[in-house]
Amino acid sequence: MLTPISSFSYRNWLIAAHDALATTVAVLLSFYLRFDGDNLLDRLPLLLKILPYFVFFSFLICYAFQLTTTKWRFISIPDLLNILRVATTLTIALLVLDYIFLAPNIYGAFFLGKTTIVLYWFLEVFFLAGSRLAYRYFRYTRTRNKARRTDAAPTLLVGRAADAEVFLRGIESGAVSRLWAVGILSPASSDRGQSIRSIPVLGGLDDLADVVQDFAGRNKPIRHVVMTPSAFEKDAEPEAILIKARKLGLTVSRLPSLEESRDAPRLAPVAVEDLLLRPSVNIDYTRLEELLHGKAIAVTGGGGSIGHEMCDRVATFGAARLLVIEHSEPALYAATEALAARASSTRIEGRIADIRDRARIFQLFNDFKPDLVFHAAALKHVPILERDWGEGVKTNIFGSVNVADAARASGAEAMVMISTDKAIEPVSMLGLTKRFAELYCQALDRELATSSDDKRAMRLISVRFGNVLASNGSVVPKFKAQIEAGGPVTVTHPDMVRYFMTIREACDLVITAATHALKSQHTDASVFVLSMGQPVKIVELAERMIRLSGLQPGYDIEIVFSGVRPGERLHEILFAEHEPTTEIGVPGVMAACPNELPLPTLRQGLAALETAIAAGRQEDVVAILKGAVPEFRIEPTVPAP
Repeated sequence: MLTPISSFSYRNWLIAAHDALATTVAVLLSFYLRFDGDNLLDRLPLLLKILPYFVFFSFLICYAFQLTTTKWRFISIPDLLNILRVATTLTIALLVLDYIFLAPNIYGAFFLGKTTIVLYWFLEVFFLAGSRLAYRYFRYTRTRNKARRTDAAPTLLVGRAADAEVFLRGIESGAVSRLWAVGILSPASSDRGQSIRSIPVLGGLDDLADVVQDFAGRNKPIRHVVMTPSAFEKDAEPEAILIKARKLGLTVSRLPSLEESRDAPRLAPVAVEDLLLRPSVNIDYTRLEELLHGKAIAVTGGGGSIGHEMCDRVATFGAARLLVIEHSEPALYAATEALAARASSTRIEGRIADIRDRARIFQLFNDFKPDLVFHAAALKHVPILERDWGEGVKTNIFGSVNVADAARASGAEAMVMISTDKAIEPVSMLGLTKRFAELYCQALDRELATSSDDKRAMRLISVRFGNVLASNGSVVPKFKAQIEAGGPVTVTHPDMVRYFMTIREACDLVITAATHALKSQHTDASVFVLSMGQPVKIVELAERMIRLSGLQPGYDIEIVFSGVRPGERLHEILFAEHEPTTEIGVPGVMAACPNELPLPTLRQGLAALETAIAAGRQEDVVAILKGAVPEFRIEPTVPAP
């Protein structure tokens, strides 16, 4: 898409002036080289009459091929091809001018001639491309010299050539600072003995120790290792690479994929979640951007780990306005500050509110008028909700009802509730309350589909997934803290198994499910389940985290089994026998078809729940919920090993 000339910056006009000057010099010099000593002065007046019009025409051609809006420091093969197109177009224009207009009508013979025009083509390419390439080389050498002056850490890249090239470009452009690549270790045998942007491929992944030792012997010690996305593939054995690098005393970072970062290369520490999972689902980011771009989005629980990531993704994909709702003042402040610091065009609004406060939620939604609502606020800690069951009902059920009703009243297109795999055949108050909230969203979605003639009636959907790595209250930060404290690492049971995925992938798939639901328009289920891959044994997770810290399980750090807690089960499930699932043609997302209840029945249950909660009668609360969710059962106690 062309930048309007009216919005040209000073830099754009400077580039346009340079290109016009380059064209002028190319024409005059080719003319001089061809006709010097051969009636040059006789021909020159006509050339000077024609030249201003030709230079103006060249400005239009350069603009059409985007030469005036391309940054010189990033000049690349496509830009050089555009220069060739510009030079060729202008050369053809000179041919037409000379052979059709000047020769028969004005001059009586060929005025420029073929030799002049051929010379012009080469000179035009030289002047347009030469200055740009010289500027890029100047910026490259300046970045390189600056890196050396600032004592940039000698760095070894691990991964295939294509990934390494992205990182090397980041160094050359200045996006990556204080690091200087000295070599590459590639898992691909075809890369061995090659160079990428003048950086040699020194060997394979098994050669890490030898390469580090070689550089140390030459008094050029390597201090940093950067693992590119291809270094995290299963065949590359990333865990072994990380352990070796840490034993050698090297700092290890990872380079996110371009799809993940959607930005300039930015290094991040290698986290345990980078090593635990199957390859992420290929997500259609264009689809997400089409849903969110320019929209007004509200996120409840925006200060929590999942809610904050939802806010970040919403801003990444171009939402116009974002309402962050959070009941914790410190969490709200931290979330809005972090979102504001990411230099997004999204306008951020943060509001303190408790989703239990129905009037407050209605007021916020009525004022903000969200197009989409992502409901991430919840109480989710299983043992705590077994004890403080009433609080779980108030937040997870009544709070969700308030958000759903407020979204409907404000005219939102859709409300997406973040649910959990614990809602499948629930055995805990967390699962039970979340399943009841799902039932309400299902019933309201069904009512809107049947009672409205509008095909664009609001959608209410629920998206279930399992444990999120590194989220608040998950085992990963708990294990990290226990390892740093010297142990022991506490695991509830040696057979405990859970499904895991990263926060980023979970949130992107939640948005993906929303895009499908809005397109399907009530033609299929309103409950979706994310594909969680293979389950992970918690004790094996603990052992791997200990080894990744450079320690030995059972020797440096003990693992202690503390016993299964109330409301927990050994093996979480993603699908139930009474809930058939169907593929929807979207990778990573499936539709579930759980039981439904009429909306009047659920509202009667809500009224009864309110009475029972006020009276503090847990037995009545459980009985009411079990009436709506008959598959609820109490898990038998598993003794500690």
